[in-house]
Amino acid sequence: MSQDCFHCGLPVPKGASYTVNIDNKDQAMCCMGCQSVAQVIVENGFTDFYKHRTTKSNKPSDLIPAELQIYDNDALQESFVSFANDDQGGSIREASLILEGIVCAACVWLNEHTVKQLEGVIDFRVNYSTHRASLKWDNDKIKLSDVLQTIANTGYSAHPFDPARLDTLHQKEKSAALRRIALAGMGMMQVMMPAIAIYLGENSDMTESMRNFLRWISLIITTPVVLYSSRVFFTSALRDLKRGVFGMDVPVSLAIGSAYIASVWATVTNTGEVYFDSVVMFTFFLLLGRFLEMGARHKAGQVADALVRLLPQTATRIEKDEKSKEIQTVIPASELSLKDLVLIKPGETIPADGTIVEGTSSANESLLTGENLPILKTEGDRLIGGSVNVESPVIMRVDKLGDSTMLSSIIRLLDRAQSEKPNLAKFADRGAAWFVILLLLIAIAVFAAWWFIDPSRAFWVALSVLVITCPCALSLATPAALTAATGNLTERGVLATRGHALETLAKVTHVIFDKTGTLTHGRLKVIASKVLGEKTTQECEALAAGLEKASEHPIAKAIVKLTNTPEKLVQLSAESGRGVEGRLDNRRFRIGTKSYVEELAGQLPKDLLTDDKNITSSTVVFLGRRNEWLAIFYLQDEIRKEAKQTIQKLQAKGIKVSLLSGDNQQAVEAVAHEIGIDSDDTHAELLPADKLEIVQNLQANGNVIAMVGDGVNDAPVLAAADVSIAMGSGSQLAQASSDMILLSENLSQLPEAINLSKRMQTIIHQNFSWAIIYNVVAIPLAAMGWVAPWMAAIGMSMSSLLVVLNALRLKSSNHKAN
Repeated sequence: MSQDCFHCGLPVPKGASYTVNIDNKDQAMCCMGCQSVAQVIVENGFTDFYKHRTTKSNKPSDLIPAELQIYDNDALQESFVSFANDDQGGSIREASLILEGIVCAACVWLNEHTVKQLEGVIDFRVNYSTHRASLKWDNDKIKLSDVLQTIANTGYSAHPFDPARLDTLHQKEKSAALRRIALAGMGMMQVMMPAIAIYLGENSDMTESMRNFLRWISLIITTPVVLYSSRVFFTSALRDLKRGVFGMDVPVSLAIGSAYIASVWATVTNTGEVYFDSVVMFTFFLLLGRFLEMGARHKAGQVADALVRLLPQTATRIEKDEKSKEIQTVIPASELSLKDLVLIKPGETIPADGTIVEGTSSANESLLTGENLPILKTEGDRLIGGSVNVESPVIMRVDKLGDSTMLSSIIRLLDRAQSEKPNLAKFADRGAAWFVILLLLIAIAVFAAWWFIDPSRAFWVALSVLVITCPCALSLATPAALTAATGNLTERGVLATRGHALETLAKVTHVIFDKTGTLTHGRLKVIASKVLGEKTTQECEALAAGLEKASEHPIAKAIVKLTNTPEKLVQLSAESGRGVEGRLDNRRFRIGTKSYVEELAGQLPKDLLTDDKNITSSTVVFLGRRNEWLAIFYLQDEIRKEAKQTIQKLQAKGIKVSLLSGDNQQAVEAVAHEIGIDSDDTHAELLPADKLEIVQNLQANGNVIAMVGDGVNDAPVLAAADVSIAMGSGSQLAQASSDMILLSENLSQLPEAINLSKRMQTIIHQNFSWAIIYNVVAIPLAAMGWVAPWMAAIGMSMSSLLVVLNALRLKSSNHKAN
């Protein structure tokens, strides 16, 4: 027997275990949203609210202004708000919201325009395909409840995104649409019988009383369709007009409303013509078109929806009793805390980001990274929340929860990418509003012209003009394609984090790679070392490891692994692209490039350098102190197996490929030679400023640059590139500076991403071309009286649907990693 949520009254999903203790009794909740709201009500001593209510509480999506203030509670916001690190005391916050009531691109524009005008709102973007919004605000200047209330005042409903509500919202939207379609469909079938009789009666001996009777029957059938099924158009149009916006529902509402009113007047006064059949028919066809478009839109957002559902509802926490005996307790995953120990059995989904403390197994991270093969995980390895444990049970220590997990970061970046508008989309949005105004003027002009030509046809010809045009197709052309393309790439393990990334990637003429951790795996190993001074090998390794603790570079990680007893140096400072300096016993030590260490140790004698041919192509790191060279470390890295094929595919497309590295000349040239990059395009021993200068010079010559890198020293050049791509295991700074992240770390996906971006541009141009050609052809045909209103409704609906279906072709390509 199903149980209803104590807070909102909706059924509690099977397997859900959300409860809140209210007046010493555990009450069941349907989702985390209701649980959080109810918990805040209890904590603030407002439990009498539940005693005195006469009906179930509003669900979080329908809160009244007083209840919206609950969302200002910091404890509640921890479940859905990202607290940014900023210079304003942490007052900058970000949240993902769901908007209800969005019916067209004009709705998106209206919400964005209204919310962005609020003082304290830094950014607000809505993704039309998924109806999800990304909000960034200064909590010292405006509260979240104020933003939600502003959206409500605009005529829409907004609430924090909750994965558990997603299916409910989609089902609610689908059910409401089906009810409207069903009524309009039945009305269309019924109204056609008296309509046909009236048409036939014009050429027969039908009496006037019978004709009037049939008109009244048509009015009775049509009225429920207009008041219920067509209400969605009137509501949207009124909402737009209140804000001074001419959305696509304005001409639709004018057409339906004027045709209905004119027909009612003709029926009551027994004069003129009636258009009841046309009203019902184009209401039905418009609703049907939107329903099909809605299904396509839901399909386009499936990747993001799948990501938010990856985390499991429950987790097995391991605790110890007073006798240090382990106790396994199954709890809601939302109740996990940092440093909790969690048992993950084979086949179970990992509930949070963490580290294996006991056991060995494999993890399937395909939904996150696009790589289909399970990855071996041993003690000390990182596990990603949302991936699946494949083989053996492991015990994991929880390191990250909620908004700080990798899955949350991916979802947040994907939302940002899909809600940011490329230049083409911004142009279309601006043009659509003017297009509607122009359409209204054209309809008035057509009515006036036909009034002089044939007054009996003036009204329905103007009606057809209003209905047949489709500004929505113009606004849908880019966001529909962008959503489908970013979803396809995410399945491949390529995460677009900026809206312009794919638009720019399609124009790339030059791809620049970093070496370590990009073309190579970044798993460097010290293959040899040479002591140059009086210290022993162990002492040099301890000094080197102590210095490199201050760096995130793959070279540093390899050197740190040389010893378990690193020296504890102080005043550590890293110089990007050169090395690290520190102090021990008031003496300065440096590790890094030859030139960097030479500044402290003096000129390196040539006879100290090795001539071993096996390590001439190695990465070389030097260690020294004032006036003394201590050691040289030789490291090697494995080139990625797909690197050579990737370079060949890029070059086959006519794209120039370069290699920029801070590593020594021999090591860089060896890698470039093996993977097929010309020596003229290979540059070694570069500082970040040098890389930046090369990129800027290429851009000055008209090249569109894509930069692929992973380290901290790549951040400046990544930021300067036209489109920047960071490796999935790269530093957070590099990823934050990037437009795309290669989560799968499979370089072969780069040429595929470029192919997809070019396909996306082609489809966007096709969509724009279709929308423009359709309107250029349709408007004159309707203006000449060759298109009946019901035919216009079909044309308008099919135009929008065609744009969305064309965009969905971007989801059809094979996404398996090679």
